[in-house]
Amino acid sequence: MLAEKTKAPDFTLPDKDGNMISLSDFIGKKVVLYFYPKDNTPGCSKQACAFAAAYEGFKQKDIVVIGISKDSTKSHQKFAEKYDLPFILISDLDLVAIQAYDVWKEKKLYGKVSMGVVRSTYIIDENGYIEKAMEKVKPDTNAGEILEYLA
Repeated sequence: MLAEKTKAPDFTLPDKDGNMISLSDFIGKKVVLYFYPKDNTPGCSKQACAFAAAYEGFKQKDIVVIGISKDSTKSHQKFAEKYDLPFILISDLDLVAIQAYDVWKEKKLYGKVSMGVVRSTYIIDENGYIEKAMEKVKPDTNAGEILEYLA
């Protein structure tokens, strides 16, 4: 995890519709940047739906929500349509942001070791600095914890 109070690494990557999105586009706004392993898996779907359910609360506070995984833009499109996701989904096929934010880690599942995205969330302040870093977050409570923190 990157340290709190440090400059958040900027990136420019495609969203689900192929539009290029940069973190620096949102200077002046608070950003919730959440990294997740894979579209349409049980935990990731649960997390995305929790963010969708809490989205009005983020919108009222003028907070941008961005989900990032290494899925393709096409996969993100289907995922967003299936669950009616109102926030930005970014495709990071080459692990640009995923590695910059130090969430590409060794994972163990049933004794098998592989590399993958550790479910993590960063809150970026209006000046582009990491305000809060949350590692190994729970899919169903992550969005609510963030809203509570920002209240």
